Amino acid sequence: MTAPPPITPGPPAPAASRGRRLATAALRHPAVVPIGAVVLALLIGAVIILAAGLDPITAYTAVIQNSLDPGQLDYTFSVWAFICGMALAAAIPLRMGEFNLGGNGQLVLGGLTATVIASSLPLPSIILIPLAVIGAAVVAGAFGAISAPLATRFGIPIIISTLLLSPVAVAVVSYLVRFPLGEAGSAVAQTTRLPEGARMWALGDLSYSNAGLIIIVLLMVVFWVVDSRTAVGFELRVVGANRRFGAYGGVRVGRLALGAMAAAGAAAGVVGAVIVMSSPFRLIDGALISPGYTFAGLAAALLAGGRPALIPVTAILFTILQVGGAGMERSADVPRQLSDVLQGVVIVVLALRTVLDQRRTERSSA
Repeated sequence: MTAPPPITPGPPAPAASRGRRLATAALRHPAVVPIGAVVLALLIGAVIILAAGLDPITAYTAVIQNSLDPGQLDYTFSVWAFICGMALAAAIPLRMGEFNLGGNGQLVLGGLTATVIASSLPLPSIILIPLAVIGAAVVAGAFGAISAPLATRFGIPIIISTLLLSPVAVAVVSYLVRFPLGEAGSAVAQTTRLPEGARMWALGDLSYSNAGLIIIVLLMVVFWVVDSRTAVGFELRVVGANRRFGAYGGVRVGRLALGAMAAAGAAAGVVGAVIVMSSPFRLIDGALISPGYTFAGLAAALLAGGRPALIPVTAILFTILQVGGAGMERSADVPRQLSDVLQGVVIVVLALRTVLDQRRTERSSA
């Protein structure tokens, strides 16, 4: 009796084969930074400046000179760190194709938590400061994680739930700062100043940058290691490239989304903690969200495509726009709000590009 012929595996299912090709291509050949979006934003800004009868070259020169002025670099570095931190809050879920628009809520919850811990626990500075930062990360991370089960169990997209939950958190924190936690007799809605032992460690003689800068840089390094050297990072990128293929390959998308949103919220919470534990060492109503760190961080993350190695670079652009906006207003009589317009144009162009790319991927995998 002759032995049966060996069984050879047949060709993979068409959908799985297409998904594998799409995911592999996305992982091996990441898109270059869309410089065109930046150029388009600058051109639109130049048109607006010209329409106002002003010189765009003078305005842009003032932006660069003010942000890179040696006497201003201390402040510029601190803003760059905050934008990088909020870019992490957007980039982590972006790696799996999700958009976190709840950065403001996560940011203020982190600041509130750090304020409560730092002002109420009589502990040594070496224990109190890390505890306040960790507490901020835990609370903000838990708040960010709420959006994951809302998406996986109730079908509410993360982009919608984060957008709707964020104002709720901002309103609650505003109420607490104005009433139960507010400084008695103050004309400004703010908490009392943190004690000396609860203030972020200084870096030499720098006024604005402190140990929080190092903490945020370490967070970026951790994100890079996880993204490029671990199975979790690989799963994030696979799901971001093709969600169907990721689920087909055994990735637990719900659990991955929960971890990604928790990590994103934690990153924003750390930024909030660093801000309130820096000068003026208190939580002021609206002070965490008025500078626009969340908006600039989202733009930096989109411009970097969520890639951790590029976030520090793209954050430089939006730091220059944000810090240099005041100099542009003083030197060229151009309102600093123009920098917000430029950031908005970049986000719109990149969002349109992302939507078109996702639609092409869906058509290819259908």
